[in-house]
Amino acid sequence: MSPPVPAPEPTPPPGLRRLTDSLAARLFALTLGAILFTEFLIFIPSVSGVRTQWLNERVSAARIASLALEAAPMREVSDELAESLLMKAEVLAVAEIEDDMRFQLLAPKTVIEGPTRPVDLRSSTMAGRSAAALTEYFAPKDQILILTADGAEAGRVLEIVLPQAPLKATLVSFAWRIAGLSLIIALVAAVLIYAVLDALVVRPMKRVTISVEQFSRDPGSWSRRLSPTARRDEIGRAQNALSGMEEAVADAFRQRAHLADLGSAVAKINHDLRNSLASAQLVSDVLSKSEDPRVMRAAPRLERALERAIELATATLDYGKAAPRPPRLQPVSLRTVLIEAADEALNGDGVRVDADIPPDLILQTDPDHLHRIASNLLRNAADAMTQAGTPAACVRISIEGGALIFRDNGPGLPEKAQANLFRAFAGSSRTNGTGLGLVIAHELAGALGGELTLQETSDAGTAFRLALPGLPA
Repeated sequence: MSPPVPAPEPTPPPGLRRLTDSLAARLFALTLGAILFTEFLIFIPSVSGVRTQWLNERVSAARIASLALEAAPMREVSDELAESLLMKAEVLAVAEIEDDMRFQLLAPKTVIEGPTRPVDLRSSTMAGRSAAALTEYFAPKDQILILTADGAEAGRVLEIVLPQAPLKATLVSFAWRIAGLSLIIALVAAVLIYAVLDALVVRPMKRVTISVEQFSRDPGSWSRRLSPTARRDEIGRAQNALSGMEEAVADAFRQRAHLADLGSAVAKINHDLRNSLASAQLVSDVLSKSEDPRVMRAAPRLERALERAIELATATLDYGKAAPRPPRLQPVSLRTVLIEAADEALNGDGVRVDADIPPDLILQTDPDHLHRIASNLLRNAADAMTQAGTPAACVRISIEGGALIFRDNGPGLPEKAQANLFRAFAGSSRTNGTGLGLVIAHELAGALGGELTLQETSDAGTAFRLALPGLPA
């Protein structure tokens, strides 16, 4: 037999759950509990005072009885007078101790039975009286108190026997009165404090909470913004900060939507433009074969202009992708990939490439990503050296410290290009550059688990450092 399935724990009703989860309900309960706890702390010394007063009243009545006996001949009174004095003092018996001698002033009329407990009023402390007052509530009903106090004259000690039940009844009655009064005071104070805190804390926090929840569900189309407040406390500063954040994020979402629409339109235009430029490039190839001197002079300029336009369209489309394709790692010959990238990027520009890479070095990487990174770096270096007219232009590729170093002997990067090196449309040092090549190369390096950085640049040349996993140190 399968074991019995335990019954699910009962869940509170939705209304009760919302009430217990409410900040206002918790605040009210906390305020009420704090006031009642404070009243309890005040109740302890109060009930101690009531107990002490009640006992002192019995002591005073016993002293009066002892003085009455002093006036009687032989310190003896009739049974009727003794019973009357005991009844007025509300005690069972009174004795006096003087010089270690015990005198029975008022003898009990019946046999005293029940558990006894001594109470000494001569050396009590505040803490002791408070603890004794609390124990009175748990004392047996038939308990007898043996009360010791100073007598009417110095050197005399009164020993009073009295039942504990009247004292307990008095303390219980006092506790009920204090409990009712404390509850009324706590409710009134809690309502007043809650009303103040609700206006100053709970309601503003509700507005902030509702605003945050509504904003998190749909930040782009949300229109009910949280209005700023003139409050300068913590809640006011939080509300004003949230209001500013909502406005900034909402504006950013609108701008993102506009940029997305604009980017989609630009991508379509670029795609069509690239196709048109490719067709124009075919026409320019035909024109370049013409023997007309004017066509021969204009054809190279037209061809270079078309190549730059196609490069711009291609780079823009590549950058417009949300993220580079995930790398497909495979063992590749590092030198072969770099030589192929150099052949494609330079294409007879008169720039020499020295690849100081071992032919047998195999790297676990994505050949397409690495090809694009190398071709971008080499093309940028070649264009910079061609524009500057660098003699014996050369790019040397080597492995140093677990990274590929692309070092050229060009004029170096200007300060503006260094400051915006990996920012789209801002980091190019070429006259007709887009600034996208290094940005794309930097993103592809990150996708491969590496990093592309500028190692150094000066009048003697520029060096880029491409760190990749698996390269020898």
